[in-house]
Amino acid sequence: MTGAARTYAVVGGGVSGLTAAYRIRTAVGPQPEILLFDPADRLGGVLRTETVYGQPFDIGAEAFIVRRPEVPALLAELGLADRQIVPTGVKTTIYSQGRLHPLPSGTLNGIPGSAESMAGLVDAATVVRIAAEPHRPMQWAPGSDAAVGDVVTPRFGEQVVARSLDPMLSGVYAGSAATIGIRAAAPTLAAALDAGAPNLTEAVRKALPPGAAGPVFAAIDGGYRVLIDELVDRVRPRREQTAITRLEADGRGWQLRDAGGTYWRADAVVLALPAPRAAELLTAVAPQAAAAAARIPVASAAVLAMGLPAATPFPPQSGVLVATGESLHAKAITLSSRKWGGRGEVELVRLSFGRFGDDIATATAEADLLAWAVEDLHTVFGIAADPLEFKVHRWIDAMPQYGPGHGALVAELRAGLPPTLAVAGNFLDGVGVPGCLVAAGRAAIAAVSAAS
Repeated sequence: MTGAARTYAVVGGGVSGLTAAYRIRTAVGPQPEILLFDPADRLGGVLRTETVYGQPFDIGAEAFIVRRPEVPALLAELGLADRQIVPTGVKTTIYSQGRLHPLPSGTLNGIPGSAESMAGLVDAATVVRIAAEPHRPMQWAPGSDAAVGDVVTPRFGEQVVARSLDPMLSGVYAGSAATIGIRAAAPTLAAALDAGAPNLTEAVRKALPPGAAGPVFAAIDGGYRVLIDELVDRVRPRREQTAITRLEADGRGWQLRDAGGTYWRADAVVLALPAPRAAELLTAVAPQAAAAAARIPVASAAVLAMGLPAATPFPPQSGVLVATGESLHAKAITLSSRKWGGRGEVELVRLSFGRFGDDIATATAEADLLAWAVEDLHTVFGIAADPLEFKVHRWIDAMPQYGPGHGALVAELRAGLPPTLAVAGNFLDGVGVPGCLVAAGRAAIAAVSAAS
């Protein structure tokens, strides 16, 4: 079979699937057909840019870590480097005990490297406990991967977890210190402990990145749809707006059955789906991989984006992370116009709802989410919000929980895949866009190599 005759199928049209398709296209050239299956109304998955009161507004993922190379490198490769934008520099706060606190400095994803950093956010007894931590013996088994809360709570106390660590993990994973493993939440911290750091304070200090100049996060001018549209243009896939319901082996390749009963053949397949959907399709053809994917817990979230009058008196800050146990409905509030710079006669704001274990994203009516958003903005800022426009999107089963032992689980999943079947997605190498690009590149290499 010639290279030009091969067909590649990508199941899932989010950034993972589109990046895998792009990497396949760059590897095999223009002739092979790339089939792209996704039933959604548009491509991009959780990278979804809406127009709110005339302004592009990302209501899924909104930013990426600029100090990781993957996204800036891809933007440069696609000729989009000049579309990268950075925040204005206004700060984030934490809502705890009914009021706003500055985001503590000198922490690693909310884990403090000093007692002073927690002053004002936790009580005096907890500050004393943190200060005394270096003098208490610590047991650590190199290579272990406990829930991050099980490591931090005995050393620093429950208030540090609820008021500093959990707000961070809720924003990234829609999870908590109880559901996320330390090697996912703070890999450099785990590495410092493996290397022999005698206590948690010392490990945090060793794990903190050097004080590099420049912003931590960046976004794309015009929203993530700029990236999505460019990837689609480069790949030129045959897009089928349908779900794949079954995979069947066909020699070294595959038969894919779609929701309408049509069969498609491909020499190699990349599944770029949420973990539960990947598990369903893998059950008949790769039971070991399916069982591993099914053991990855997932959470659902909802995002409400709104445009408010430009004169709305928000403070000069980028947003609010919400501590565990507060009365607010939202887990985070982003003052997007303050964070990225306002344009036009509108103040863009987004509120995120839903954590692992609750059903807010699936069971709450849109009208209730809007009422909650208005109530939370009044509680936090004393503002009577009067939205000019709002939009809601629900991300169902879209937030994998990187629990203890997640790395071993992913290795087990990949080891159970047949050669011409690969996986991509945010449940593998990181929930952020950089991690998705890593997994997509790996899947593309596997698919092209196996089909050669």
